[in-house]
Amino acid sequence: MGRLRRRFSGRRLKLVSLRTTFAVSFAAVTAAVTILVGILSYSAAARLVRVDQQTVFDEVVQDLRDEVRQNHMTPGDFSSAAPGHDLVRPARTDVQVLGPDGHVADPGSPGLPVTGADVRIAGAATSGRVAEHKDVDVGNDVYRVATVSLGGGRGAVQVAQEFSDVEDLLRALQRRTLLLMAAVVIAAGLFGWWLARRITRRLVVLTDAAEDVARTRRLGIVVPVAGHDEVGRLGRAFDRMLGRLAQSEEDQRRLVQDAGHELRTPLTSLRTNISLLRRIDELPPGAREELVADLGQEARELTDLVNELVDLAAGQSDTEPPQRVDVADIAEEVAGLARRRSGRRILLRACGDTTTDGRPGMLTRALSNLVENAVKFDQGGTAPIEIVVAGPARPGTIRVEVLDRFYRAADARSLPGSGLGLSIVREVALAHGGAPFAFRRDGGGTVIGFTVGGGLG
Repeated sequence: MGRLRRRFSGRRLKLVSLRTTFAVSFAAVTAAVTILVGILSYSAAARLVRVDQQTVFDEVVQDLRDEVRQNHMTPGDFSSAAPGHDLVRPARTDVQVLGPDGHVADPGSPGLPVTGADVRIAGAATSGRVAEHKDVDVGNDVYRVATVSLGGGRGAVQVAQEFSDVEDLLRALQRRTLLLMAAVVIAAGLFGWWLARRITRRLVVLTDAAEDVARTRRLGIVVPVAGHDEVGRLGRAFDRMLGRLAQSEEDQRRLVQDAGHELRTPLTSLRTNISLLRRIDELPPGAREELVADLGQEARELTDLVNELVDLAAGQSDTEPPQRVDVADIAEEVAGLARRRSGRRILLRACGDTTTDGRPGMLTRALSNLVENAVKFDQGGTAPIEIVVAGPARPGTIRVEVLDRFYRAADARSLPGSGLGLSIVREVALAHGGAPFAFRRDGGGTVIGFTVGGGLG
């Protein structure tokens, strides 16, 4: 049941994508705005049309009242055959004339109904009295009707305005508004889908890249994301993150290889000496002393190897905060410590500006490893070991060299220490934007060192 729920949840999340969510949200907002604007626009237009029609009808009725008040008029004056009748019959207005007793003297087109109130108005003694009727059904149409008295019991004039044609117009406007709103919503949905596809296309690329990394565990892929917006920044940050992870994985792999290579020699020697311990009673006293000394030496060598492994792992970390340092001062401290430990003469030569941005602990560790290697592989030497700090060799770059007059001899493998020290030097140099180097020294010996100052990695 839990597996089915997780499968359904994953499928639902896959179906409801960011692209769909964005498109639906865009269409929903557009629909809400369109419906609101459509309703407000239709309401305003309908109100204006109705008010305008009512105003026109009121003006016609008021003109008729003014005319019958100012002139002594009879039903014959408003007959359809009488000259000037069009003055009270504007467009979409129907006129019907009633006699003194309320009978129809001149029917309208169409004929209008006559109520008791209309009959009383026709017999009224005062001119200009009005009886109004709203929503009067005449055939299939709806009218407004106003009956105006001629006064003196001479009859009345009925003026009617068709109301249903205005409502028909408004209903047609309503249908067109609904169709327009539907078209706008559909167009907004399509545009939202296109826009969401355009925006999320690069996010899909990032997602595919992340899924590919999770599936294959390959960190060396290139993320093809461009642009200078938030998605572009995310893509470049993701690409840099993969590069850092790939470099970290490569460092770990190299660390394991170096450690395995360096551990083989002392462990092999240690196993051999341990096997000799089983026959220690058979060995002469001198051989026993030599065996014990070898075991102690191998134990110290393993201890040094573990320490260097720890140093190398620490050298791969950039938790030490960078600061402004003088590499010549660091070299002086390293030289002083090596003099006290080994008793050898160690000379320091510095020239130029040797200050840079760096991590002093890492730089001290790298330079110490180079000096210790020089001391270790020249144990019988009397010539001084030289440290040269020169800067800048090129703008922003400082060069550090350790000069030794002797090569590493074949029997140097039996000396304590390991090749991990040079791995530490390499890591420190790369972390400071530089590189390690080594070459043969004129007159014999080697020059080994590194550059820093190209920028912290």
